[in-house]
Amino acid sequence: MSTRTNLILTAAAGSAAMLLGAWGFQYIGEMAPCKMCYWQRYPHAAAFVIGILAIFTPGRWLPLLGGLAALATSGIGFYHTGVERGWWEGPSTCTSGPIGGLTPEQLMEQIMTAPLTRCDEVPWELFTLSMASWNALISLGLAAIWFAAARASR
Repeated sequence: MSTRTNLILTAAAGSAAMLLGAWGFQYIGEMAPCKMCYWQRYPHAAAFVIGILAIFTPGRWLPLLGGLAALATSGIGFYHTGVERGWWEGPSTCTSGPIGGLTPEQLMEQIMTAPLTRCDEVPWELFTLSMASWNALISLGLAAIWFAAARASR
């Protein structure tokens, strides 16, 4: 297997691991994600798909795109960290579950029992870093791996 392929597999697996970790915190740890937590997941999903495509597609543009996806989630993670630490304000809205097919009574019950998940509170941390902070740092590393894969694509 080529260096390029190994780097792409590593970066794509890193994004997959980050998504699995997020889902683990959400579904096993019962920590409802906030709006910005969801925002951080989308670039990881894109990077994973890009990784699958890049394995079978020669050239540098897909690894570069994967690197940009990793940088995007890292940037959102740093922004989220700033919100958590009170450096700046975050979004003023919260998230909710799907509402399709509900009666007005069921919708009101869902609204009244939905957990309020604030973007400016830290539900979990390790070594004083929140999940958003860890995502920001790890994603920077993943971006470096993507860009190394692009360089190996010459």
